[in-house]
Amino acid sequence: MLGPLLRYVGETAATIWVEADRACEVEVLGRRARTFHVAGHHYALVVVDGLAPGTGYEYQVALDGAVRWPEPGGSFPPSVLRTHQPDEPQRLLFGSCRIAELPAPRGRTQRQEHGPDALAACARELARLPRERWPGVLLLIGDQVYADATGPATRRLIEARRDPSVPPGYEVADFTEYCALYREAWSEPAVRWLLSALPTIMIFDDHDVHDDWNTSAAWRREFEAKPWWRPRITGAYMSYWLYQHLGNLSPAELAKDEVWRQVQEAGDGTDVLAEVARRADRGDGGVRWSVRRDVGPVRVVVIDSRSRRVVGDDRGRRMVDEAEWEWVTESVSGDRDHLVLATSLPLLLPHGIHDLEAWNEAVCAGAWGRRAARGGERLRQAVDLEHWAAFGKSFADFERLLTGLATGAYGKAPASVTVISGDIHHSYLAPVDFPAGTNPRSAVYQAVCSPVHNVLPRSLRRGHRLVTSRAGELAAGALARLAGVRKPRLRWRITDGPWFANMVSGLEFSGRAARIRFDRAVPDASGEPSLQPVAETELNG
Repeated sequence: MLGPLLRYVGETAATIWVEADRACEVEVLGRRARTFHVAGHHYALVVVDGLAPGTGYEYQVALDGAVRWPEPGGSFPPSVLRTHQPDEPQRLLFGSCRIAELPAPRGRTQRQEHGPDALAACARELARLPRERWPGVLLLIGDQVYADATGPATRRLIEARRDPSVPPGYEVADFTEYCALYREAWSEPAVRWLLSALPTIMIFDDHDVHDDWNTSAAWRREFEAKPWWRPRITGAYMSYWLYQHLGNLSPAELAKDEVWRQVQEAGDGTDVLAEVARRADRGDGGVRWSVRRDVGPVRVVVIDSRSRRVVGDDRGRRMVDEAEWEWVTESVSGDRDHLVLATSLPLLLPHGIHDLEAWNEAVCAGAWGRRAARGGERLRQAVDLEHWAAFGKSFADFERLLTGLATGAYGKAPASVTVISGDIHHSYLAPVDFPAGTNPRSAVYQAVCSPVHNVLPRSLRRGHRLVTSRAGELAAGALARLAGVRKPRLRWRITDGPWFANMVSGLEFSGRAARIRFDRAVPDASGEPSLQPVAETELNG
């Protein structure tokens, strides 16, 4: 029904994920796995081990002995998994925010405004390249699906199951509808082929659940009171574990993962995953979605900046709780040539937006009184003031982390440290400067690539231009200082961008050298999506 998805790939092993329409045995490259099921839906994760480093393996997928992938008549090359070779240059592709189909029938102008799908464009570009020039991994860092903006196929399923005039309307209501949403997102032929041939790491952001998910204590109280919220959040976590998180795990991690063991032993994993969802939503069970992976000399640390937030009125505000941040600091320690820190929400925003979010957090906390705090909360939710700048304690933690990495406090200073993010529907590159006397030995950057396929509404573009103008930056900075917000210790400037197109970005590491490239999705002469380079920058000399 869906897949195959090539997920983890290392030097000698890989995992391949599939969804089938019934219980069966799945075979890939001579390795077999029985499906397990969750609420009547059937899945398998096949571990393919015993592979040689730096080698390509063309593969098929058989269900109960019958080859079901590749599908007959496809226009793309065979699916190939290629294991990592440690001494080769490493390429990492990333992006976020992809609506597969527009939420409702739209006019031609609106479809043109959304533009070509950068993921489909990437598939067509890679199909023409030799496999050894492909990226080693694709990082999808948020909003793989839009539970609050469903497409036509999911809407038809909703109409067949329940009355969409009753809340949550055409938004996803439960696990079954989430399954349909993922099928709609990953079934487009170009994207389906790309996911079968390019290893992926995934993490959720707000729209995988709901716009502004976990932005504040007030937001949580409001949504937890809605009668449809409990099955929605349960279905969100259950489906996320199945469609995104499970494939993030290496074979060694799978062997130690208690949830994976329980799901396999139970056969029907519904109750197991429902309990995981309950613990994850309450934040009291130590459920970790963050992931770290080594790709040659590059350590990739993907940070969950949504579900481990602290937003309780009595506990202050943190983007991630203390236990999660300790895991992050442990994950970056050691000697590596390059470090990539992925967080769906940008750490370093344009300065006017940064100061506006920091001001808003202070006002919501009572810096200007209760009445202003209520207005600040309405503003926070209305215009999404919820990035790292709006979690001041966590922003300060990240500042200290980057300073420590650049100065060798966590081991040998990497040649490059790149924070990659999405979410904000525009892309840019910003180098980081440190205070005088710091003596950094690493090149540090914030790179944002968003959207893959979406659009920033015109009203928000106008607001962006206003707040990021010189006058807007001065005004936002003055407001932040009047509310008692300190100036950031780090300094940064946007040197490339911003771009408001559908894009993907690639990082390339060779020895101690690092480069980044941004590609925009454009229609080719036949109207098919293709990629057009817009910037390429050396990240360290």
